[in-house]
Amino acid sequence: MSQFTPSPAQPLNYAPPPARRDLRTIAVRQRAIMFCILGYLVIGVSQFALPPGVRWVAAVLGFAVSVTAAIFVFMLALALYNTGAGVVLGILTLVPLVGLIVLLIINGKATNTLRHHGIHVGLMGARASEIPAPGAVPLP
Repeated sequence: MSQFTPSPAQPLNYAPPPARRDLRTIAVRQRAIMFCILGYLVIGVSQFALPPGVRWVAAVLGFAVSVTAAIFVFMLALALYNTGAGVVLGILTLVPLVGLIVLLIINGKATNTLRHHGIHVGLMGARASEIPAPGAVPLP
């Protein structure tokens, strides 16, 4: 007689576990997005207040804010969506008026995600004291 030894249980892999979101990463990147939105607004208003010879400074700062916003939108979209959405939203951020709309959309998604996990989000983002530590499991 042969001895039958059962094999260890194998996972079925038909329903992968949901990806754990790092709330601290989302909160930090959302705060950077909020500063970019503030930068867009300040630079937009300053275009009308600056004399014509100095407006190039606002244009250079606007370009810097736009590139910074594209980078943070890409990084935040990686945490909230996936790589494809991150690339598309990052590129769309570089388009002048569309970029502001993309910033507002991804800021809203980050706010909803943080609020879903019980974190209060104020005008300039979540408080650092309310965000769980990187290894902690967030409450649903």
